[in-house]
Amino acid sequence: MKKLLPTSTAGSLPKPSWLAQPETLWSPWKLQGSELVDGKQDALRLCLTDQLQAGIDIVSDGEQTRQHFVTTFIEHLSGVDFEKRQIVKIRDRYDASVPTVVGEVTRQKPVFVEDAKFLRQQTSQPIKWALPGPMTMIDTLYDSHYKSREKLAWEFAKILNQEAKELEAAGVDIIQFDEPAFNVFFDEVNDWGIAALERAVEGLNCETAVHICYGYGIKANTDWKKTLGSEWRQYEEVFPKLKTSAIDIISLECQNSHVPMDLIELIRGKKVMVGAIDVATNTIETPEEVANTLRKALQFVDADKLYPSTNCGMVPLGRQVAMGKLNALSAGAEIVRREILAR
Repeated sequence: MKKLLPTSTAGSLPKPSWLAQPETLWSPWKLQGSELVDGKQDALRLCLTDQLQAGIDIVSDGEQTRQHFVTTFIEHLSGVDFEKRQIVKIRDRYDASVPTVVGEVTRQKPVFVEDAKFLRQQTSQPIKWALPGPMTMIDTLYDSHYKSREKLAWEFAKILNQEAKELEAAGVDIIQFDEPAFNVFFDEVNDWGIAALERAVEGLNCETAVHICYGYGIKANTDWKKTLGSEWRQYEEVFPKLKTSAIDIISLECQNSHVPMDLIELIRGKKVMVGAIDVATNTIETPEEVANTLRKALQFVDADKLYPSTNCGMVPLGRQVAMGKLNALSAGAEIVRREILAR
């Protein structure tokens, strides 16, 4: 990306009310059949327009064509029974009813590639596509087949690599892997989690990113954050190994969080997506608040490697709130961009 401080979103954006229930995670579709196919494409076009109007530099699909950032991908794989469900604790935080791995997991056909091709046809802007990371995928399932989190993660890594290569061929510029689990299972991350992620990006020529956040602004996550103390140092556990990994960009949550900004020094040399928009509040940041977050980050990441972004996805927020936040992100980045260029 040639532009200084290119802006992007970390993940989802609100869906139109005619497609799914607004401000609701994992809402069922309101359309069916061919109407749903058309509706998803209409929503994707609308989402793209919103990003372009807000001045976002690296655009995405806003996850308009999927209900859930993990299970929508898993739904397309064989070896997983969505009727056979079990209660598991997601990221050691909250109980959820999840599908069961009953046999060898395989990808029979592309999952998001046609959607990515459609997005590519709509814009000449750089585009980013998000996939669930291997560790976050295994944390969203009950495994009765492999009986090993590591073995299942490696199988998913191979499948993700297949999908990622086809997304790259479809014209995707940055492929992002969402790994909120990296903020929880530190021993596993360092033992095999980062290695599995590197397997997922093997052979790619496009840029790759890993998004490590503290989650959507839902009660289970905000309650968990209250237990983390005055400093959130989880990143410290995985940054040293991520610094030497094959991943190009590391996406972090920084706005209104208790993450000590100096932790970014541990990944000096990597490109960093700095979350400068809080997705756990309806309060819209001012451009100056965004600029202040970016200025702090610039102490620890070189300007040509800083990518202003949101903390996480914004699907639970109202559309006008999300648009206000996107505008603030762009305006705040422009303030700092001008300051840098004026030096």
